[in-house]
Amino acid sequence: MLDLLASSPLLTIMLVMAVGTALGAVPVGPVRFGAAGALFVGLALGAADPRLGEGLGLVQSLGLALFVYTVGLAAGGRFFRDLRRQLPLMGVAVAVLLLAAAVTAGTARVLGLGGPLLAGAFTGGLTSTPALAAAQQAAASEEPAVGYALGYPVGVTVAILVVALVVGRTWPARRDPAPAASVGLSAVTAGVRTTTTLDEVPGYAEQAVRMSYLARDGRVRVIRPGEELRPGDEVVVVGVADRVAEAVAHLGEVLDEHLADDRSSVENQRFVVSDKRLAGRTLAELDLPGRFDGVVTRVRRGDLDLLARDDLTLELGDRVLAVVPRDRLEEASRFFGDSERRVSEIDPVSTGIGLAMGLLLGLVSLPLPGGTAVALGSAAGPLLVGMVLGNVERTGRIVWGMPLYANLALRQLGLLLFLAAVGLASGQAFASQAFTATGAAVVVTAAVAVGITCILLALGARAAGVSAPRAAGAIAGLVGQPAILSYAGTRVTDERVEAGYAALFALGILVKILLVQVLVLL
Repeated sequence: MLDLLASSPLLTIMLVMAVGTALGAVPVGPVRFGAAGALFVGLALGAADPRLGEGLGLVQSLGLALFVYTVGLAAGGRFFRDLRRQLPLMGVAVAVLLLAAAVTAGTARVLGLGGPLLAGAFTGGLTSTPALAAAQQAAASEEPAVGYALGYPVGVTVAILVVALVVGRTWPARRDPAPAASVGLSAVTAGVRTTTTLDEVPGYAEQAVRMSYLARDGRVRVIRPGEELRPGDEVVVVGVADRVAEAVAHLGEVLDEHLADDRSSVENQRFVVSDKRLAGRTLAELDLPGRFDGVVTRVRRGDLDLLARDDLTLELGDRVLAVVPRDRLEEASRFFGDSERRVSEIDPVSTGIGLAMGLLLGLVSLPLPGGTAVALGSAAGPLLVGMVLGNVERTGRIVWGMPLYANLALRQLGLLLFLAAVGLASGQAFASQAFTATGAAVVVTAAVAVGITCILLALGARAAGVSAPRAAGAIAGLVGQPAILSYAGTRVTDERVEAGYAALFALGILVKILLVQVLVLL
């Protein structure tokens, strides 16, 4: 069997990915190791036969580049959009990582670990695959992968324990007020009892609520911008529950009969945004009321329903809920594209150009005192370019963004390819050190790295006026582990958890990539 696998590297990689994914799906208490299962299976096979880990450098590089580039594309827009508001939390995170790296380095020195194993323990404790790649490139050995494999389970476990202690707490959060009572969107029909303009309705001008249907004098149509409402009118109000209640209180009262149920003259339907000409453009730019007398009230992105604000930028794969006259339904469908097949396709031009720019940037080296240099490498380069392009959205006819599900598929494939190849290449080194005093020292070092990071970030977030739910999400983001985010989501329902994760995920990757290249030299 081993001879067969050694003769077919592609077969070996696919087998490791399949078995590893199945293993990663098995729960160990509250933890699932996910894609890291491919690393563990690869280590086992690589330990059994050194031939299985030969000649996989290109697979590692390709998998890593795909993973970090797609992460950057997805996180870039939110990162730059929230930069000002979450800057205090980001500053705390950078300071925490620097301090954690220093303490971890001191611990490793006391325990007698060299730079490559120290870097591996740091990346494993903080579950950062891109940082592992940077450490391996800097060390020119497989030792960082050994430290990563030993430290990874420790990192996930410790981080979940800290999140469990933090996420449900209440502490003063002057910079982070609680979100609306309900983060979901609701739609009600309101009976108008007083003459008013739309801009006078609480929440309408700042687009905290949207309106769609208008019934007047026995006729139902789509409401127009700047409309004056009269007593006896009926309108549909959409938004977060408490803001909808404020608007209805101003208008009159909630009616039992819902206008949206009457589709005789006005239709509401979800359309898939598959026309590339719409990607990267705001709803205001599309001028839907002027184009086909319609209005968009909600945008479904992944598993999240967003209120359709005028400044909301559309992405390929979004599902818009449009309210349009029935006789213009087909026109609206053609306008948005409404093709599931097209949003499952990847644009090879934009993807190829983006990855090429990222890899070129990765060739840049930053000089350090003492004559050494830190390279951005195939981890940081594509990540940075992906973040910038994800924020830009489009350049002329080139749409940099990628449909959500295509992005997730490429990201998962890249991560599995990288971890499987790393595991196979590192198996021999892992077997020689896993059950030794050195292996125990790596585990302790990884526990110190993640413990210091999580505890200090929680304390720093509290001092900076950040809420406990956002702090819990920030811990998951800085550690870089979706399993931790998932666990936090099972403890509380709060939009700040995911926002904290998004703010620090990409930033954490970048800082860790740079730090490990310094740790390798120690």
